[in-house]
Amino acid sequence: MSIYLHDIPLPDAQKRFQQALEESGLWRVLGIETIPLDENALGRVTAEPIWAKVSSPNYHASAMDGFAVRAEETEGAGPGLPIQLRVAGHAPQAQYVDTGDPLPDWASAVIPIENVESLDESGNLTADLRRPDSIRIRAAVTPWMHVRPLGEDIVETQLLLPAGHTLRPADLGAVAAAGHADVKVARRPRVAILPTGSELVPIGADLKRGDILEYNSLVLAAQIKAMGGEATRFPITRDEFDSICARVEEAAREYDLVLLNAGSSAGAEDFSAQVIEKLGTLFVHGVAVRPGHPVILGLIHPQSSNASRQSELPMTNRRIPILGIPGYPVSAALTTDLFVEPLIARWLGRRPLELPTETAVLTRTILSPPGDDDFIRVVAGRVGEKLLAAPLARGAGVITSLVQADGLLLLPRGEQGAEAGQAVQVRLYRARSDLDKTIFCIGSHDVILDLLAQFLSERGRRFVSANVGSQGGLIALQRGEAHLSGSHLLDPATGEYNLAAVRQYLPGVPVRLMALVEREQGLMTPRGNPKGIKGLRGLLRPDIQFVNRQRGAGTRVLLDYQLSIMGIPASNIRGYNQEEYTHLGVAAAVASGRADCGLGIPAAAQALDLDFVPLFHERYDLVIPAAFASADLLAPLFDVIRGAEFRKMVMSLPGYDVRRMGEIVLEMT
Repeated sequence: MSIYLHDIPLPDAQKRFQQALEESGLWRVLGIETIPLDENALGRVTAEPIWAKVSSPNYHASAMDGFAVRAEETEGAGPGLPIQLRVAGHAPQAQYVDTGDPLPDWASAVIPIENVESLDESGNLTADLRRPDSIRIRAAVTPWMHVRPLGEDIVETQLLLPAGHTLRPADLGAVAAAGHADVKVARRPRVAILPTGSELVPIGADLKRGDILEYNSLVLAAQIKAMGGEATRFPITRDEFDSICARVEEAAREYDLVLLNAGSSAGAEDFSAQVIEKLGTLFVHGVAVRPGHPVILGLIHPQSSNASRQSELPMTNRRIPILGIPGYPVSAALTTDLFVEPLIARWLGRRPLELPTETAVLTRTILSPPGDDDFIRVVAGRVGEKLLAAPLARGAGVITSLVQADGLLLLPRGEQGAEAGQAVQVRLYRARSDLDKTIFCIGSHDVILDLLAQFLSERGRRFVSANVGSQGGLIALQRGEAHLSGSHLLDPATGEYNLAAVRQYLPGVPVRLMALVEREQGLMTPRGNPKGIKGLRGLLRPDIQFVNRQRGAGTRVLLDYQLSIMGIPASNIRGYNQEEYTHLGVAAAVASGRADCGLGIPAAAQALDLDFVPLFHERYDLVIPAAFASADLLAPLFDVIRGAEFRKMVMSLPGYDVRRMGEIVLEMT
């Protein structure tokens, strides 16, 4: 029976898929292989317990260069009462040994060579430390002192590693020390990744309008490899039903799992569900998760196979799991984590990956559809005693959210969102030590913050910025949710920047206001300024589509101030309520034809090859609470800002004046 985009809860989908795999004999280790014990065994998963075949060391070994002795013959030795022991001749009382040498059967301890006096046959000191006639000692030793007894490290027959253990570098040495020359490991699952779509073009192709670079398979293959599997990326298959069927059948004959990466929604060219129904059984089409709704789970039944590359199941009983992976990159990556990682873990006999979880404070309110498990990627940083989580862009096609993410926040079904300041559980991708070195900046956007991030990364700091506008940044500082904020808020009463806003939003909070740059603001237009826009009055023309910054942004405040001076009603500007959160976002809207112009900075215009009509100058400052201004965390930040190299890099960009960079404009105590 067909199941078309009937979203079911995530636990139900996982249970249904697991049950189908169990019934097909696929919820188990796929196979076992014996491989040589060398560096290629690193990362493989043990298929059975490893027991020690020999002890290590397998004899009593000296732990020092020195003299093997009977411990009881040293009793009573002291600084004022030395004891002399024979080395040469019949029935010696001491014997020289190097580190690692076997102890003579009669010996029970070793005296380090630096603790003995070497004597010749006349009892005089000799320079021959290794072959003296006798030695004199001035301290006693206890039994087995400076000796590595048999089995000190490994005892024959002991359990060395359990089944399901992922081999680490040190494990390889321990297995070798226990007498093994090879190791039995779980066979790596073979995964075929099939990208489909007539709009897809290979990486490196010259893009035409409507072309989409096919890089999902690259990301998925890397995920599979990190999970312990072997991935093969197939060539792009066009949206043709018979071609996709043939490609899936080809993959099913050779591989353990097929990932069909396509548009698996209800669109006219969605063949994924139909292909699975033709070639096997469809169990799920649609899972109530965000992002990733149109997930497909099924089994296909290959008609023939290459026996040399199959699991232990008879060919006639083989069933191959197939997943229809959504085409959007964020959805594709999340689907692979949710469904493929647990399956590969089971096939390898290891535990599924469990990310460490910490409690964090949400920096802004987020809304969530009540019927879905909503997975939200966040950047994280520690500010004072609080771990903060700032949500990233939510779009299923925003692959940069995968790059920037420090962790994953889950809002379960039934919850319609979370409030700013709420405590949430975050599954961390990044080590806690990295978060402790993170400088958290919330506020106004400027492209030089990206330069600052690069300079700081070379100095052992992560610089994470969240673009919420100047007002939002000051509010974040007031709540203790950032180390600093970028701000360029104009005070209409005085014409001064940031001073009034800092006093308004941060009363009683000691802060330091540091000038970063003075910069131009103006209208970004397509190359050549085809509509001849000269200034703000041009925004009143009916043929001009404007794109604005969000409420609270310094650029929006500047615009509103200038419009009020000129007597221009905002309601008369087409696109005044069309908002973007960054200067680059405004530039992209203009470059793509979504708008004819937008107010922004020349560096953003240059980045997207736009024209720029200069209109205003403003000061862009950093607002830094005094508690953080003197902290070691921010010391590299000030070094960079006051350094010649960063200043020179900013000067190479258009529209910036760096003469006041690093100057303290205000110190509020």
